Amino acid sequence: MKLHELKPAEGSRKVRNRVGRGIGSGNGKTAGKGHKGQNARSGGGVRLGFEGGQNPLYRRLPKRGFTNPTRKVFSLVNLETLNRFEDGTEVTPELLIETGVVKNVKDGIKILGNGKLEKNLTVKANKFSASAVEAIEAAGGKTEVI
Repeated sequence: MKLHELKPAEGSRKVRNRVGRGIGSGNGKTAGKGHKGQNARSGGGVRLGFEGGQNPLYRRLPKRGFTNPTRKVFSLVNLETLNRFEDGTEVTPELLIETGVVKNVKDGIKILGNGKLEKNLTVKANKFSASAVEAIEAAGGKTEVI
């Protein structure tokens, strides 16, 4: 195959339909909009969510709940996940991202006490559950709140 023989895949390139460009184009005069009416006008059509004057769905449904604007969302890490690190490792949020344990830190990292920890680690995180602190110290490690 040579450079001059390259062609795009069949059907991957479609010619744009140019409306209102003369009778020969098949979409001249009214440009495919028919005669008169709301949708034939410039800027015509109804707004998003409009249902012809009927009370729209977003107004018919009851409003429920409350969204706390100052809510903190933590990335959760279980103890059993920390077993992948070597003895004596200092586990930091940067290390957890690097090793792919968490994708992003969000508002911080919280260590939960699920599973059994067999390694002696120094864990630095924003929050710890009481059972996690207990288990880390029982395994000979240390906890440090950032």
